[in-house]
Amino acid sequence: MLFLVAALLLLGVVMGTVAHAPLGFSLAAAAVIAAWLGIFALRERHGRRHTTTR
Repeated sequence: MLFLVAALLLLGVVMGTVAHAPLGFSLAAAAVIAAWLGIFALRERHGRRHTTTR
């Protein structure tokens, strides 16, 4: 429950910060985060496919 409260508080702080940031900065940050998550997902998918279980 405490984790949920902390996550919602952090989300509120981040959303409040984005609301006051310039649109160009917000879009650039969103693109960087999306690329990072996409690369992470591809690496995880590729890594799980080629591992052998013993």
